[in-house]
Amino acid sequence: MSLRDERKQQSRQALLDAALLLSTSGRAFSSMSLREMTRHASLVPAAFYRHFANMDQLGLELIDQAALHLKGVLHQLGQAYLYQPNAKTKVSLDIFFQAVAHHPEPWIFLISERWGGSAALRLAIDREIQFLIDDLANDLGRVQTMQQIQQAQDRRMLAQFLIQLALDWAMGWIEIRRRIEPGQQAEQRENFKTQALFQVQLLFRGILNWESAPAAEHFPAHPIDQA
Repeated sequence: MSLRDERKQQSRQALLDAALLLSTSGRAFSSMSLREMTRHASLVPAAFYRHFANMDQLGLELIDQAALHLKGVLHQLGQAYLYQPNAKTKVSLDIFFQAVAHHPEPWIFLISERWGGSAALRLAIDREIQFLIDDLANDLGRVQTMQQIQQAQDRRMLAQFLIQLALDWAMGWIEIRRRIEPGQQAEQRENFKTQALFQVQLLFRGILNWESAPAAEHFPAHPIDQA
């Protein structure tokens, strides 16, 4: 890569990082202006159009980066508590919460903009979440302790529950730092981890006694799946 290309990539990433920083501070993406973003990236406004056609295009690339980060963290979590749930659950949850604390920005952006003001971003985030669910459902089909869940739609329903649980855990963990006084955060974190561990234990008790419902009783497919 030439020096010019490297600088161009750096300025492009600076714009993406500026959007993440603003999102982390509580700003909705739809409320961010081009001038504000370039100012935070230490660029002139005209530089924006060397990288993106509009704000939504920047947001879509940011979703791609954030989703890739989430996929890596969730895969690591899944490897631990799906393949060795009894021995590894607490350790895997510790790893998960450490990963969220170390890089909270992608989680905040995706979770916040999932219900945000940009229709293009909402649709893209929903699709990425569906991809995460599909990947996890496929993994569940290869796990020995999940063999009693024979229906693909049942595994997908379980995967959907697990992904939503992980998103809730991530935002709850982030909110402890945001809203709780520093002197009380350690206790709140321990309580939160204890609650998450209990949720996982309840979930796996249910899996051990899983009985597939008749086909007519299954929930309908996600709207995007039907498109």
